[in-house]
Amino acid sequence: MAGRQARAVPCKDCRAIMKVLLLKDAKEDDCGQDPYIRELGLYGLEATLIPVLSFEFLSLPSFSEKLSHPEGYGGLIFTSPRAVEAVELCLEKDNKTEVWKHSLREKWNAKSVYVVGNATASLVNKIGLDTEGANSGNAEKLAEYICSRESPALPLLFPCGTVKGEILPKMLKDRGIPMESITVYQKIPHPGIQVNLNSYYSKQGVPASITFFSPSGLMYSLKHIQELSGDSIDRIKFAAIGPSTARALTAQGLRVSCMAESPTPLALAKGLQVALQAPSC
Repeated sequence: MAGRQARAVPCKDCRAIMKVLLLKDAKEDDCGQDPYIRELGLYGLEATLIPVLSFEFLSLPSFSEKLSHPEGYGGLIFTSPRAVEAVELCLEKDNKTEVWKHSLREKWNAKSVYVVGNATASLVNKIGLDTEGANSGNAEKLAEYICSRESPALPLLFPCGTVKGEILPKMLKDRGIPMESITVYQKIPHPGIQVNLNSYYSKQGVPASITFFSPSGLMYSLKHIQELSGDSIDRIKFAAIGPSTARALTAQGLRVSCMAESPTPLALAKGLQVALQAPSC
């Protein structure tokens, strides 16, 4: 495809395929494979995914009402795929899919729709909204991007989780940019964390690296990882998606060997390659 950066393909002669553990749920793309597994494979890394989070959705009737009145807002902010799922649930439960297609979507598209990361942007695009700021990489950089734009007179609607970073709301408040947040989901531990980690360690052994995708994921899984790894935990290269997760790792006394420059498979693959000194075959 024109314009795409060429990828190195893994060779059959790679003598030491490093095993890495990603604490996230699988998300198949158009090719039927999780993009993280594919991208890390191109860098000579054998990735296994273990989900550590489940989600419960909250306040959907209230959120649905707000989505029905775009005239009251200056735009939308999405910092997680789960917030976009909340929109989809609202449309399905309230039979608003048709009115969304015929009028609401167009009205929201007349405003700014800010997002963090390409994964979230892709989901927002699928519900018919154009996005801005996807390449910002994290909430802090997105806040900087929003602050660089013309300040809206109406508040930006920010659907978020119960545990949200305070950097973005504070930066917008300090710049006088109005924002209205609504909590639409909460994170809970995945019921299979311990069983799945036990199975992985018994079959694969201690991984060369473990990547955490959120502070919550770290909180729910670290105890099990410490118990299973024992003295070998010092050999594990810990990686983080985003600065807030990196700070959470440091707060637990763990060394962050890699922080992905952006929440993308390619950024993580490059970071892990350097951290593990794994040759690209």
